[in-house]
Amino acid sequence: MKKKPMIPFAKAYDIVMNRAVFLGKERTPLADALNRILAQDVCSDMDIPPFNKSLRDGYACRREDLGSELTVLETIHAGRTPTQAIHKNQCSKIMTGAMVPKGADCVVMVEYTEHPSENTMRFTGGATEDNISPQGEDMSAGSIVLRVGERIAPQHIAVLAALGCDSPFTARRPHVGIIETGDELVKPSQKPDVSQIRACNGPSLYAQVMKMGCVPFYFGIVGDTEKEIDNQLQKALAESDVVLISGGVSMGDLDLVPDSMTKSDLDILFNSVAVKPGKPTTFAVSSSKFCFGLPGNPVSTFIQFELLVKPFLFKMMGHEYRPKRVLAPISKTVSQKKVDRESWIPVALTENGEAAPCDYHGSAHVNALCGADGLISLPVGCASIMKGTKTSVRLL
Repeated sequence: MKKKPMIPFAKAYDIVMNRAVFLGKERTPLADALNRILAQDVCSDMDIPPFNKSLRDGYACRREDLGSELTVLETIHAGRTPTQAIHKNQCSKIMTGAMVPKGADCVVMVEYTEHPSENTMRFTGGATEDNISPQGEDMSAGSIVLRVGERIAPQHIAVLAALGCDSPFTARRPHVGIIETGDELVKPSQKPDVSQIRACNGPSLYAQVMKMGCVPFYFGIVGDTEKEIDNQLQKALAESDVVLISGGVSMGDLDLVPDSMTKSDLDILFNSVAVKPGKPTTFAVSSSKFCFGLPGNPVSTFIQFELLVKPFLFKMMGHEYRPKRVLAPISKTVSQKKVDRESWIPVALTENGEAAPCDYHGSAHVNALCGADGLISLPVGCASIMKGTKTSVRLL
C-alpha cells in the first residue's frame, strides 16, 4: 500500500468529521438514558412550579398587613390545595413547597413571628423577602428545556423526570468493533514469553468507547498475516458501524492493515498525519462503514482516540464534542527537537495550579497517562514552551 502524503492534523480532523453520519433515533427509558444524546428537543408540558410555591415554612399574608395582628385561617401542607383566600389582616400557616393561597403576596418565616393568641400571628421582623417562587419561574409550558444534541447527565435526568419525559428520544449509539494486531501480543491473562507483550490497546479502547456511551465489541487479537487480518476486519465491519484496529498501519514488512482495508472495499482517505504521537493514523470509509487504523503503541492509540475518534463518534450521535480546557502555567520548560508535527504531551495539574509535564518516555510509555489530568500541544514549528507560560490544557 502506497503511503499518502502527510497531512496537517487539522485537515485530518476535518476529513473525519465531515464523514460522520447520524445513525437515527430511538426511545430510551429514563433509567437507561444517562450519557445518551438527545435526538429531539424536550419541551415542558406544564409550568414549573405549576403554582405559586412557598419557599419557607411560615405564614402566607399580604405585605401591607405586616404591621397588624393577623388572624390565622388554616394550615397549608405541601400537596394540599388552600381552601381560603387571604384578605385584610388574615394569614395562613404554610409549609415549604406548598401552594400559596390567593391574595397572599409574601410568606414570612416562622422564626420572625409571635402569637398573641391561639389563632393570631404578629410579624416581629423588619424587611422580608417574598419567599415565593412564582408559577412558571423555572420552566414555562411549551418552552424548550433541553435541546437536541445534549448529552444527558444526572441533572438532565432530574429535569426529564420533572417534565414527565420518561422515554426521551435519543441517538442510536454507534457499534464499535475493536481489533488488535501483532504476533507479539498475548492476552492480559497470559504470561508473555521473552519476546512477547500483553495486549493493552484493546481493553483501553473498549473502556474509552464505553465511557463515552457507545457500544464496544472486542474482536480479539490477530496475528500479522493477511488471512487473519482480512477475515477479522471483514467480520468486524459486518457487525459494527465503526471499526478501530490498532497496529499494523506503519511502513514495516508486516504492516498489513492498509492493504486489508483496501481489500475490504474501504477507501483510505489518509494514512499519515503530522501529529505526535500517532503519525501513521489511518482513516478509511465505504458507503456505510468507517475504519480507523491506529498505531500499535498504546499512548498513540489512546491519544488519537481522544483527538479524532471520540469527536467523530459523538458527531454520529448528533453531539458536538467540546473537550473541557483550563489555562495553566507550565511548571518547567518543554522542548522538542523536531517541529514538523503537532505534539501532544501528558501533564498533571498541581495543587498550585500549574501544568506539570508527566515523566513521559514516548508513545510506548502507557503508565505516563495514569498520572495525567490532561494534554498540552506544541504546534507545528514550535520548539519549546517556556516555564511559566500559560497554556491550554485539554482535560482527559
